Amino acid sequence: MADRMQNQSGLPEGSQRVLGRDAQRTNIMVGYAVANIVRTTLGPKGMDKMLVSDMGDIIITNDGATILEEMNVEHPAAKIMVEIAKTQDKEVGDGTTTAVVIAGSLLKNAGDLLDQDIHASTIVKGYMEAARKCDELLARISQPVGLNDTAALEKMASISMGSKSVAGGTAKDQLAKLVVKAVTQVAEKKGSSYVVDDELIKIEKKAGGDIHDTTLIQGVLVDKEIVHSGMPKSQAKAKIALIDSALEIEKTEIDAKIDIKSPDQMQSFLDQEEKMLKDMAEKISKSGASVVFCQKGIDDMAQHFLSKKGIIAVRRVKKSDMEKLARATGGRIVTSLDDLAAKDLGDAGTVEERSIAGEKMVFVENCKDPKSVTIFVRASTEHVVAEAERAVVDAIGAVSSAIEEGHYVYGGGSAEMELAARLGEYARQVGGREQLAIQAFAEALEFIPRTLAENTGMDAIDTLVALRAKHGTAGNASWGIDVYASKVADVKAVGVLEPAKVKRQAIQSASEAARMILRIDDMISSKAKGPAPGAGGPGGMGGMGED
Repeated sequence: MADRMQNQSGLPEGSQRVLGRDAQRTNIMVGYAVANIVRTTLGPKGMDKMLVSDMGDIIITNDGATILEEMNVEHPAAKIMVEIAKTQDKEVGDGTTTAVVIAGSLLKNAGDLLDQDIHASTIVKGYMEAARKCDELLARISQPVGLNDTAALEKMASISMGSKSVAGGTAKDQLAKLVVKAVTQVAEKKGSSYVVDDELIKIEKKAGGDIHDTTLIQGVLVDKEIVHSGMPKSQAKAKIALIDSALEIEKTEIDAKIDIKSPDQMQSFLDQEEKMLKDMAEKISKSGASVVFCQKGIDDMAQHFLSKKGIIAVRRVKKSDMEKLARATGGRIVTSLDDLAAKDLGDAGTVEERSIAGEKMVFVENCKDPKSVTIFVRASTEHVVAEAERAVVDAIGAVSSAIEEGHYVYGGGSAEMELAARLGEYARQVGGREQLAIQAFAEALEFIPRTLAENTGMDAIDTLVALRAKHGTAGNASWGIDVYASKVADVKAVGVLEPAKVKRQAIQSASEAARMILRIDDMISSKAKGPAPGAGGPGGMGGMGED
């Protein structure tokens, strides 16, 4: 008898295998189930999800990427859906729910075609062609936007935050203004276009206060305190030294033995140490610095000498914060005190330590033309401030995408309806079996306005019929859903704008993921501990149905 029993397929005992149509049906069902989970969160009237971790931590959000990441799904097809949200979040920072909902709808429609005996490779080819056509159509319906189009950028920021419950009413407009100021401040021109490094916008959050207390700091907020009580707590017109070396007596690399035979020798040894630390403080003072940010430690004696000279010092500052300080103040990070000179110092209008919600923080503010800024998010509780932070991150992503690509489309489901209408016409031109897949792709895009209508409380069928009629006539490309008025309207007049890059990325990611899942006709899992892939059960997500 063999050491290890094997089943008919030659796989070890305990392995699970799902073949052919069953594998496709299972993957489609799981993908659609995942999309259904986040579907109810789409749009400004979308609902929130409460996620509770194994440790009992609670997250209340309607951010698609956060929901899927925290859900801890087990099924491989579900993990591919989570990847869509992660990619969308990384690339453009917004539109995660849209991407997942489109992918789920593409899979469901593909399932219907498979039931009609249309081969998966035909559907994949049709979907690929439809995605290419969408890219072309998006370029046609998008409008240009520039760095100075503040009103349009603010509308995009506002729309991207619309679904977050914390950004309601006037708070949304205030946050949108802050985000646009921050992004335009750090945007850098490269050739004929702009590049925005989101890392240069630091987001610091602290519970307590109100969402309206959120501020934009023209500089960097460092979550540390001033090291010595004798140092000033505030400094106007600060000259800032950024040091990446310890202001301490360094221990030798090799094991050394110091032979001291008398108290005088001991005293001279201690005096020498003190002199070295005093020299360090002297070098900093000579450079003209009034504030020191040190990436490493500062010796107690060095703190004393710096405080005697009236120099503010902050130690163990994170590397990322040091880089942001350099970008904000125009200073240069030096690795040796011997190299420190006046030309290396940065400038800030004020450096001040303040106590916020019982914690001391150092504000480096009023920098002249800073290339790194901080958005200080405030809200009443930890859960609210975390959701406010997610809203700000989404808005930064949306505004950055619009500035980098330089185009926007109209939202409220109007862009999807227009693409669907034009794809329908294109499908009829293509002919063959692929046209059925292209038509299915068009219907999947209509799932976005349909979901928006459902989440708003409108009749989904009546809304779709009205929008199809509008988009069937030329000149109505901007007709979509006015969510706040709960009616079909020209969203151009309402001012619902979304970055073209967000839409393009969502459609491409959804299309690629759907094509990848459809190509799978055999799932083999080695030594399955739980239920077979797609067999349902906890974590398998195979048995999940409509939300």
